[in-house]
Amino acid sequence: MRKRRKVFMAKKDVLLEKNGEIATIIFNRPEKRNALTHEMWKEIPGLVEDVENDRNIKVLVVRGADHTSFAAGADISEFKTLRADSAGAKIYNDATHKAERAIATMKKPSIAMIQSWCIGGGCEIALACDLRFTDTNGRFGITPANLGLVYSLTATKQLVDLVGPSQAKYILLSGKHLDVDHALRIGLVDQVFSPEEIVEETYKFAEGLCKKAQFTVRSMKEIIGFILQGQTEDNEYTEQLRNGSFDTEDYHEGVQAFLEKRKPQFTFS
Repeated sequence: MRKRRKVFMAKKDVLLEKNGEIATIIFNRPEKRNALTHEMWKEIPGLVEDVENDRNIKVLVVRGADHTSFAAGADISEFKTLRADSAGAKIYNDATHKAERAIATMKKPSIAMIQSWCIGGGCEIALACDLRFTDTNGRFGITPANLGLVYSLTATKQLVDLVGPSQAKYILLSGKHLDVDHALRIGLVDQVFSPEEIVEETYKFAEGLCKKAQFTVRSMKEIIGFILQGQTEDNEYTEQLRNGSFDTEDYHEGVQAFLEKRKPQFTFS
């Protein structure tokens, strides 16, 4: 199993680790199943910005502190204080929206590494990531119907884009929890590993992404985003991404490595 070196700590409840070319955001309230507080939501955009601005980092992993939970939703104790009325809820909702958008719109790829509970706001964060890997203990749910609240359009769209409108309605209207088999079948998660393998396999995949041509990785992520926003034809910008790739050092390295039957050594960061 990989050893990770902690080089930066944001605060007690949310940590940022960097090891080589991989950064990890860690929800660090295992005694509360990593229930997300308002302060934790507010912390996330700054951590994402740090990752985006660090040229040494190529991939972000988001996870809980241990095997007990990814994040079991919002901290229920704040519902009667910060979220007691619409005015307070707006402040709280703005924080969740900024956190979710920060992850969803970052240029570098992100992976949610899910162990056990991934509920409510935790599932919202996982949906904002590009990929979702879970262990066999993963439990998923988005439960506004159990609380009487309404999810944002952007967060709901993330769900619909992944699982389609019918399954999104099943999840949101019923408030039921989904097991791993259901989540994998509808496309809510991408890979399932045993609890013993999940950490090693997630970071192995992340390391593999780091070895790929990063101009390609980020450009393809951006183009997929355009497609999800409804774009169906190339425009000047997407044509420049495509044509400009042929002028990059990594393209020439990739072709040369293929011809020489060796692994490429890409340098774009």
